[in-house]
Amino acid sequence: MPPSSDAGEAGHFGLLHELLRSPAFIVGALIVLWWIACAIAGTWFAPFDPYASDPLNSLMPPDHTHWCGTDQLGRDVCSRVIAGARDILTIAPLATLAGTLAGAALGLVTGYFEGFAGHLAARTLDAVLALPLVIVALLVLAAVGASNLAVVLVIAITFAPLIARTVRAAVLAERHLDYVAAAQLRGERAPYVMFAEILPNVWPPIVVEATVRLGYAIFAVATLSFLGFGIQPPSADWGLALAESYALLAGGAWWTVAFDALAIASLVVAVNLIADSLREALES
Repeated sequence: MPPSSDAGEAGHFGLLHELLRSPAFIVGALIVLWWIACAIAGTWFAPFDPYASDPLNSLMPPDHTHWCGTDQLGRDVCSRVIAGARDILTIAPLATLAGTLAGAALGLVTGYFEGFAGHLAARTLDAVLALPLVIVALLVLAAVGASNLAVVLVIAITFAPLIARTVRAAVLAERHLDYVAAAQLRGERAPYVMFAEILPNVWPPIVVEATVRLGYAIFAVATLSFLGFGIQPPSADWGLALAESYALLAGGAWWTVAFDALAIASLVVAVNLIADSLREALES
């Protein structure tokens, strides 16, 4: 049978204790918390209005007034980097959550039901995964139009088969264990067995996979925005800011690109540090 609530609570505290002993987790968590704070309250402590133009002070290098310089419209780059965390930390987690829910449900179903239907679903997942997901996302967004909701749905749809494959493998390992057989002998219906019996025992790989996918989602949102298919102006989104400013590198205005790129890199690396720490703690 699945673990009791007391055992589950002890396991959760043990997991938290293991994570707090990991320097990589602490560093990653602090970086993520910083960007979450920027997303929630960044406009309160940003040094300038991130959307206010000042043409007389355009393309100024970093100094004691503008710590990260100004862009081609005279907007403070530091303030825009802080404000840019909001959209990406709204869209990426929503897309990851939607993809995880869909992928987990799909993985449970394809792993629990054997026979022709299960194998057909598994082969269909393999065929979908063979497609270049970035190209698929671009084609879908070009067809339906760029919007925040469309980006969430497209990323979720592309992530769902990846998560489903991981969940299916975990379900196949649990499928013939005694507690599943006992539930079936009691006459429990398949949805109950899948979601009440098996799901609580396969949540560790789901959590790890979701955390890994969050890092990919952040990068995907920034990439789609850079290509013009993601978050649209006048957002201060980091990918959009890179698209607007990368041509200025030829003129030596490196600061208009460097800080947004560092923001993306820091957030992706931080999420990956958390994912690696979670995997190690769950396997220990």
